[in-house]
Amino acid sequence: MSSIEQHKDQLMHDLNQVIRDAEEMLKNTEQQTGEGFKSAKARFEQTLKNAKAEVQRVEDLVITRTKDAAKATDVYVKENPWQSAGIAAGVGLLLGLLIGRSK
Repeated sequence: MSSIEQHKDQLMHDLNQVIRDAEEMLKNTEQQTGEGFKSAKARFEQTLKNAKAEVQRVEDLVITRTKDAAKATDVYVKENPWQSAGIAAGVGLLLGLLIGRSK
């Protein structure tokens, strides 16, 4: 399992836990001063904190990989300008044909 998939799975787990904790908190709102409410609130806050941290980690990972891909693309284009121009022209032609057919 890749690192991104692991982060995604952990994020989904945390978000599901947030929902479960919120539901439990709602069930215990009648006894706001009771131990059940305090316990549910503490778990909800911790789960939300974990979810936020996981979202930040995934965001940082995506940003890093995007920057790496942009750098690799930049290097390729600089080393192969004619091939890059040919690829760009081919993609442009393909898009033009697809757009022309849809009208």
